[in-house]
Amino acid sequence: MRLFSALLLLAALAVPQPALAQVAAADSGDTGWLILCALLLLLAALPGLMLRHAAQVNVRGALSVTAQGAAVVALASLGWAIAGYSLTYAPGGDWIGGGANLLLANLGQLRDGLTMPESAFVLFQLALVLLAAGLLVGAVAERTPIGWWMLFTPLWLLLVYVPVAHAAWAGGWLANLGVMDFAGGLVVHGLAGFSALALALIVGARRAKSDPGHAPVLGMAGGALLWIGLSGAVGGWALGATDDAATAILNHHFAACAAALTWALLDKLLGARSSATGIASGALAGIAAIAASAALVGTGGAMLIGALAALVCRLATGLVGRWIDDGANVFVIHGLGGVTGALLLPFFVLPLLGGVGFEGSISLSDALLSQVIGVVVVALWAMVGSAIAALMASLLIPMRVSTQVEAEGLDAAQHGQQGWDFR
Repeated sequence: MRLFSALLLLAALAVPQPALAQVAAADSGDTGWLILCALLLLLAALPGLMLRHAAQVNVRGALSVTAQGAAVVALASLGWAIAGYSLTYAPGGDWIGGGANLLLANLGQLRDGLTMPESAFVLFQLALVLLAAGLLVGAVAERTPIGWWMLFTPLWLLLVYVPVAHAAWAGGWLANLGVMDFAGGLVVHGLAGFSALALALIVGARRAKSDPGHAPVLGMAGGALLWIGLSGAVGGWALGATDDAATAILNHHFAACAAALTWALLDKLLGARSSATGIASGALAGIAAIAASAALVGTGGAMLIGALAALVCRLATGLVGRWIDDGANVFVIHGLGGVTGALLLPFFVLPLLGGVGFEGSISLSDALLSQVIGVVVVALWAMVGSAIAALMASLLIPMRVSTQVEAEGLDAAQHGQQGWDFR
């Protein structure tokens, strides 16, 4: 009987079978890597930014700025799930994506062209959004109520972040122009920095700046979390556990180190004292700068990009501080740092300087022109879009708290109840 069953099985296998489509399986290593990088970014966007922003304000506003950061994270997360991801990455036009993935419907078992499920890609992109949105809170700390942030955040996400991310990362018109941004030098750091500039100009300076930066140790801890957590951005954008990912993280670290030391040296040369705050600021400027090219340049190039970004940002700090009140230096560190890295990219991508080189017939002049266009577009879009979103939100809730609330500190503005006034 067993022999007869075996012969039947062999006969069945010998009969020609219809061709069946092969279903590709996700690579568990690449999937795990992208999830890990997303978690690193969430570490930066939540405790990292909260600690850094809280440390850089008056002690009477430290708790309020962390609450605002949490509210921004929650709203941006929901907005990304409801419409942001679909309008960025679902098939659409050059300017905006489509509606196929609204409420994260119709996600693929594999993201097109990748080796991981689309849900992992959504998570990684969400973490980048939260980082960009969370940076804005520090720029206007101690002056804006939490209720205004609840109106502004979804507007900023849809008017500012989504169109730029689609244009640069989802095959939109900036990508077609040849604009290069590996891991967010423009889309995350540049966009957040120039958005912060617009908000700081609209809301105006704090009426009293006594006792700023009340907890440098917390600021250093937050900066360290950002240093580690932002490695997830460059490592994750390699879209796999590959040599590119390791190279990008190495270059991220080398750029941060070079920038931190350069900032400290400049402090000394300019007659100031080298400080922990300066070292952290320098490291973050280098991180913002290298984001655009982390996997595309050599080790020496990464170090030089970090050092040059620290030079630009440190010299700009004193000048910018005279005409805007950006308590967390979001514009200088992330905005100017990000665009500096984007403009340096074409030079350091050259094989002569250790880079990977350009594809096809692209020349240095072509790449530089594309980067200049990208910087101008991102800066203008961020400022105009953020101004529109801020004014729209202000129609319902004023952007700036009253003089009395600001003088008492937002933490004390409880009006007899446990919680902040949303107005």
